[in-house]
Amino acid sequence: MGKLRPLTESDLPLLLDWRNDPAINRYMFNQRPIQLAEHIKWFCRAAQDQKYTLLVYENNGAPLGHVNFTEKPDSGIAEWGFYIAPDAPRGTGSGMCTAALRMAFLEIKLRKVSAQVLAYNERSLHLHQKLGFQQEGVLRDHHFDGSHYHSIHCFGLLAHEWQSNSGTQK
Repeated sequence: MGKLRPLTESDLPLLLDWRNDPAINRYMFNQRPIQLAEHIKWFCRAAQDQKYTLLVYENNGAPLGHVNFTEKPDSGIAEWGFYIAPDAPRGTGSGMCTAALRMAFLEIKLRKVSAQVLAYNERSLHLHQKLGFQQEGVLRDHHFDGSHYHSIHCFGLLAHEWQSNSGTQK
């Protein structure tokens, strides 16, 4: 079973490679390639801001994915985002997301985790449903990728729903 740890500056080149890989990048809201200097600037800003939780998922010491939470001030609500290494073994996404939700609800003490998923990202749509998220709406033709409009599915998972689904007690 894998584990989550804080993202460090030394992880950035690997994360950038994953993020810019066409297999991952095609599901990003911002699909333009990111340069290392820009990536480092993002990390330095986000690492200093308490509303961000930046994590790396690893198994047997090998990094396999990235998860981040962005909390809304004084609400107990955070939006999450994640991606796995393009060559990660099957099941990595489920394991990483399960560990991240456990951290979100038991350690960070969030009340709700929300997500926005591009309509054509079928694997992420399925994963959110599998994890117990409820679809809260669809923003129709809401995201323009430079050539086409795409709908965005909005999801939410409340702490008590997660506890019921996972069998976890406080």
